[in-house]
Amino acid sequence: MDMAYDRKLDLVLMSPKAKPPVTRIMDYGKFKYDQEKKEKENRKKQKNAQLKETRFSLNIEDNDLQTKANQSKKFLNNGDKVKVSIRFRGRELGRKEPGYELMDKFKTMLGDSYKVTKKPKMEGRSLVMFLEPNDEKGE
Repeated sequence: MDMAYDRKLDLVLMSPKAKPPVTRIMDYGKFKYDQEKKEKENRKKQKNAQLKETRFSLNIEDNDLQTKANQSKKFLNNGDKVKVSIRFRGRELGRKEPGYELMDKFKTMLGDSYKVTKKPKMEGRSLVMFLEPNDEKGE
């Protein structure tokens, strides 16, 4: 304690449960400031992926589907996840195969800029599929 007082620094208890307890002589205010700065920097570097949704019906035209695919590509390129859903109405629920074919067509329009995290599956009156961007940095 006398050494810390002479240097005008703080005596900080680093691990109190150790035998003997470990202490350190340092400027505690500067230490806390550096820690907060590191935490702030780490929060900046974090990537917050949002979930975006693309919805269309079974009777969508090719040009409209291409527009939806282009919008989904933008979402994927920004690092967001995309939920693709096809809404079925009335008698359309009787035949779901055209919906699966439309999902396959949509996947081919997107190209290789994504990976399917959840394959197409019926959820209520909608056929739903989840996509997320490929991690090209890790490859």
